[in-house]
Amino acid sequence: MLALMNATDRWRIDALAHETGLTVDTIRYYQRQDLLPPGEREGRHRIYGPEHVRRIRRIKELQARRFSIAAIHALVSGDGDRLDGVFADDGEDLRFSLDEMLERSGATPEVAAELQEAGILRDPQDFGRTAYDGDDLEMLRGMARMANAGVPLHALRELGQIYARGIEETQRRVVELFVDGGGIDWDPDELERLRDVVARDARTILPAMRRLVDYTHHRTLQRLTLDAVASDIAIDPDAVDPDATEELPVTSASADYV
Repeated sequence: MLALMNATDRWRIDALAHETGLTVDTIRYYQRQDLLPPGEREGRHRIYGPEHVRRIRRIKELQARRFSIAAIHALVSGDGDRLDGVFADDGEDLRFSLDEMLERSGATPEVAAELQEAGILRDPQDFGRTAYDGDDLEMLRGMARMANAGVPLHALRELGQIYARGIEETQRRVVELFVDGGGIDWDPDELERLRDVVARDARTILPAMRRLVDYTHHRTLQRLTLDAVASDIAIDPDAVDPDATEELPVTSASADYV
């Protein structure tokens, strides 16, 4: 009977437990928590299908990443209202399939594949989404412009990997600051108040933090670029004539270093 049910992608609850590596009690717990929809009733039994297997695998993945039951419920049920504070930017309101993004951005499938490999263009489900959004589109559009300008695909992939690794580590530390206080010696009551503020006013705090990230990134990139330009001027033997008696004019690139 089990083999027959597997062949037709239909399982009773005990067969579903075997298929997913869970116990029957765990599956029933998921149902009590509204994480898993009930099966279709046939006679005295309920029958479960592939959608239940996919949902259970998603739940197990989120549990392994230490999401709370409430967060898992919001992520697997598509209950966007619970995540409005996290997805507060205007671009989050847009919805695109990958094909639609490619068409709108001008990116090739090869560019998208490199960014997926780099860990930048991730599955929307990693963010509790069912589709790509405006932020994904703008990022892909920018990468398409770089590719069209002549940046090789392997360089785009490396660029993506640099950001994926570096930003995730930085943001992990930011999250830790609000979860357990990071490296600050907090008064317990003060830390609890901080958590309450973040949970209560995420629509204000998270976009403000994103502006901080954008600002810091932009200014840091400017400064490091100027450092590189100034360094090139200093070491390039053609940039300075040792026999010249006139001073070189101060350029915009070197003005900050005078």
